Amino acid sequence: MPETKMKRASGGVFSINSVFRFLANSLTFTALAVLISPVSVKADHGVFNPKTFTLSNGMQVVVISNHRVPVVSHMVWYKAGSADELPGKSGVAHFLEHLMFKGTHKLPSGEFSKTVARVGGSENAFTSLDYTGYYQNVAVEHLETMMRMEADRMKNLVFDPREVETERLVVLEERSQRTDNNPSAVLREHVSSVLFLNHPYRRPIIGWKHEIQDLNVNDLQAFYDKWYNPGNAVLVVAGDITLALLKPMAERTYGKIPSSATIQRDRPSEPPQKASRQVVLKDARVRQASWSRSFLAPSQTTSISGGAGQEHSYALEVLSAVIGGGTTSQIYRSLVVDQKLAVSAGTGYNSDPQGPSQFTFYASPTLGVSMKTLEKAMEREIETLLKDGIAEEEIARVKKSMFAQAVYARDSLSTGAMTIGSALSSGKSITDVETWPHLIANVTVDQVNAAAHAVLKNRPNVTALLQREDEK
Repeated sequence: MPETKMKRASGGVFSINSVFRFLANSLTFTALAVLISPVSVKADHGVFNPKTFTLSNGMQVVVISNHRVPVVSHMVWYKAGSADELPGKSGVAHFLEHLMFKGTHKLPSGEFSKTVARVGGSENAFTSLDYTGYYQNVAVEHLETMMRMEADRMKNLVFDPREVETERLVVLEERSQRTDNNPSAVLREHVSSVLFLNHPYRRPIIGWKHEIQDLNVNDLQAFYDKWYNPGNAVLVVAGDITLALLKPMAERTYGKIPSSATIQRDRPSEPPQKASRQVVLKDARVRQASWSRSFLAPSQTTSISGGAGQEHSYALEVLSAVIGGGTTSQIYRSLVVDQKLAVSAGTGYNSDPQGPSQFTFYASPTLGVSMKTLEKAMEREIETLLKDGIAEEEIARVKKSMFAQAVYARDSLSTGAMTIGSALSSGKSITDVETWPHLIANVTVDQVNAAAHAVLKNRPNVTALLQREDEK
């Protein structure tokens, strides 16, 4: 990483259901879930109840007031991620994220981070498929200083060739540590490149090594000039602040940046898929074998060509929670607890990407259990799901838990900022975030079973095997 005190990420995803799922894994909701029924939620009650306005230069500003402590989380989100890179230029979005902590015409290299540290704050940044974000958590009296510095580097970044070459080595080392030295990460890269035939989600967020090595100052400058402007950014401030106090600050800082032309994302679409594929990685470093099967799935904003529509996205969230969401899920109970074929098992689905998503089944075999045995067992679980469907009581149980997650999300200083920022940066609206509990509550058993058939029944998929090099 650029500075040893920083821990910037190349794949952070903060989204409506992913943040709520994180809370589900971090807190105990059982008591609350028993007391609260999702159908009792009033339609006019939101999750974070934010307020928003737009500056004259097109920058959207969102305020989430939370007056428990005199602290704010200040976040700037750019609607530009790795999927917005030009072919052959993978990694430029993440590379630029690193360089944003270098100098501007006003601030020398490293001064931004030093200022945050001097006031006792913390900072970080992250790059994802659909967006790049930067944030600082500081005492509220230092908020305008953060806004002024962030507004400065939005348009005045200096691309020093020496800094670029130094940071290139840092990015390459990050790729080496996080991906190349991790067989699971290498396999995930290959699965994505196979699952998505044409969509830029097939490229790794951090970039391919040989393309990172070839990126030059002009590539970085061009991406910065195109995407980093107020009309393509969202400011989210959460904490001890009100709209009345924040608005003049935003106008004094970000509001002074000239407006620019509106940018339209022009991404290639994914064609209908007609063949299943298998990806196998054998590596001596593998300590635990694993199996997975991924199906292309719709997101909240994108349907699948020749397949399921985006109207299935909320039902797929409920489906994943029921059959593979944690140790109480159906697949875990069957494969791990009852049959003892696996040490872990579950499903994964994220409805938040701006492009197509994926629905994945995964498991790791118990010692002595072959991959073929595990695969057949998982296929039986999928067949049973499609034949018998999901029971009404299982859906009701999961919806209570999901609603409880939304309730607890209000207690966090930064959860609202992360959730709303990622939604606005990937094609969704504040309404999508605020109505999420109600939309989940309205999902019916027929919708869940219909979504399962639309995504899983006779659909092409990608099966991935991770094994030791000497394993048969």
